[in-house]
Formats: sequence, structure tokens, C-alpha cells
Amino acid sequence: MLDWDNPLGGSQTTKKPAPVVETQDEVALSPKVMNAPSFAAETPAPAKSEPPTAAPAAPTNTADITYEDIPSGLDPVRAEDKRVINGKTDVNQLAPFKYPWAWEYFLNANKNHWTPLDVNMTADVHDFHHKLTDDERHVYTNVLAYLTTSDVLAMRNIGLAVMEKMTAPELQIYQARQVYEEAMHTWTYQHCIETIGLDQSEVYNRYRVVPEINQKIQVANNRLNSVLRSDIDLTNKDELNNFVMSYMFFSGVFEGSWFYNGFSPIFALQRRGLMKGTAEQLQYIMRDEVMHASFGIRVVKQIILENDVSLDPKLIRDMWDESEAAEQGYARYILRNPILGYSADEHIEQFRFIANRRARQLSLEEPFPGAKDTLPWLDEQANMRKEKNFFETRVTEYQTGGALNWE
Repeated sequence: MLDWDNPLGGSQTTKKPAPVVETQDEVALSPKVMNAPSFAAETPAPAKSEPPTAAPAAPTNTADITYEDIPSGLDPVRAEDKRVINGKTDVNQLAPFKYPWAWEYFLNANKNHWTPLDVNMTADVHDFHHKLTDDERHVYTNVLAYLTTSDVLAMRNIGLAVMEKMTAPELQIYQARQVYEEAMHTWTYQHCIETIGLDQSEVYNRYRVVPEINQKIQVANNRLNSVLRSDIDLTNKDELNNFVMSYMFFSGVFEGSWFYNGFSPIFALQRRGLMKGTAEQLQYIMRDEVMHASFGIRVVKQIILENDVSLDPKLIRDMWDESEAAEQGYARYILRNPILGYSADEHIEQFRFIANRRARQLSLEEPFPGAKDTLPWLDEQANMRKEKNFFETRVTEYQTGGALNWE
């Protein structure tokens, strides 16, 4: 079963590839001499006989040639010289790996490939228009309204603020996959909105006109926009601390808590047999987001370790408090009237519980001691194993080209 604190699991190992040094098949050690035409006078002087110059012998064994034998050669990249940020090695050279776990994330993400077209949404159209109450339609529509904008924001943050500042390519390669997945999540929400027949302009603009949705987007923008600049000097202590706080918010709160908790109202409908296609789409997305959060948290901790970063505890406390306040306002808007089996109070308490989990993963103090797991079915719901007709739809655990093993 999927361990949400360690999505890659302890038993997965990837053999670290050894660095490969290519040898030249042939090394020419003497220049090629070309005969030039003669433009001498009409009565040329007798030519002097010059003894032939012997070319130096080429080495018989090219394997004996070392880097030192090549005057223009560069020092080889060593794994121990790599760093997450502020590295001096060639960012275009993948191996040798210093962070093999990052490569494992990339390999696992590619095994979990899917698209929104894999899920049958026919029943959801009927459910939305004929089975959901007005309050349930309000929940469904506003959850999608928030998610549509959030995943575009996530895509831009990874692609423009984070990925370019990494100096180990194994990290960048997984983040490139993450950018793609965020784009596919946005496609998924669009597919749901279009399939159900919702007013696209109205849904997509809700983050602008509904204060409670806009508040979460503004909190995220305030914490992420400052690191979108390409001219940030991460050798500067203040700039580095700001970058770490921003990435910590993105991984621990935005993806790790807000997204994880944000799917639960739709899962609550799914548990009652409603909007099952949409919920299945979100199960695929949640699986991706758990890996995104786990990866980001690991990168943040590695940056702190390598750069001896010391963060202000008050700034961390403010991050959790601001995030919880925004989540409260959002929950009380989308769940202004409780739906069967789900309420705003349960949603808010579950956010605190998940935030504590992310804080532990970040090696921080729990921001909300004593928070209760009000939705004990949430982890299981995201990892349900369902018996299905494979040709009708794929099980959520399906992997392209291999068996999924989260343990």
C-alpha cells in the first residue's frame, strides 16, 4: 500500500550508473602536410634536398591515453562535486549521479503515465445535472474553479522559479516531468468542465471574483512571485533564505497540504457513488502531487543541509498561520452548507492534520499539535484498488511498462 510519507518506498532501488569515459579510436599527433603549387621564377634555382621529417609514432593502445594527455581537456565531473544549487559542475552532464533518488522519481513518474481521456465521464454528466443537490453542485464547481488556476500557478513556479536554479541535472529532469504533469492536470480540469457542460468563462474567472478563492491564490502569489526572477543571487544569504522559504511553502503547503486536502470534497461525493469519474481523475492527480510534494521537501532539506541555512522560526510560524487562515475562508465558502458526510469544520481540521505531517517531513515542529485525522478514509481513498474492466478504464495503480510498487 502507498506510504504517503514515503511514496517511493524503501525497497525500490535504482542501480547507479558508473561514469563512462569514451576513448578516441585514433589520435592524430602530427599535422597533415599538403603540397602547394610552385610559383617560382622562369629559371628556378636548384632545389635543396631536405631530409624527411619523421612523424611521431601514435600510441598503440588508446586506452592508455588519460585526461592529462589531452591539452584542451577539462577535469571530469565527480559526483561529490555536484550541489543542488550554486554548483560549479557542468549542468549538462547527467552522470555520475549525486542524487540517485531524483532519478528514481523520474523513472517512477514515467511508469505512471495517464491522460484524462483514460476515464469514462459519462455517468458524471448525469450525476451533476440530475443527482447532485444545489449545495453539492456548488462544492463541485468551486473546487474545480480553484484547481484550474492553482495548477497553472504550480506549473509556472516549477518551470520558471525552481528548475532553472537547480545545478544537478538529475533534479531538473524530474522537475521537467513535473511541469508536464501540472499541464496535464490543467487539461484534466478543463476536460471535466467541458464534459459536464459548465460555463468555462464563469468557472475560470471565479478565482478573480470570489474573495475566498482569490485569497488562496494571492497568498501563493505573494510567497512565490519573488523567486520567479532569473537574476536571483543564491550565494546571497537573504536571497537564499527567501528561496528556501518559498520552495518550502510550495512543497509543504501548496502541493503537500492545500492540494492533498483540496480533493477531499470530491472524494466525499465519490464515496456515495456520485461523480466517480471526476474523483478517479483526481486520484491520478493526487498520486502525482504526493510525489511532487515529497520530492520538493527532499530538495528543500538538501539545500538547507548543503548551505547551512538557518530559517527564522517566526517566518515558518507565519507561513502555517497564513495558510490555515486562507484554507478556513475557502472551506467555509465552498462548504457554506455541509454536504452529506462532509463539513467545513472537518475540512479545516484535516488541513491541520496534513500540515503536521508535512512539517514532520520537513523536520519542523508541528504547527497544529493535537490536530485530528477527521477523514481517516482520505489516504485509503486516494489509493483504492478497484476491480475494473481494463478496456473500459484503467485502475489508478496502473503503470505503463511495469508493476507499481509503492511499498
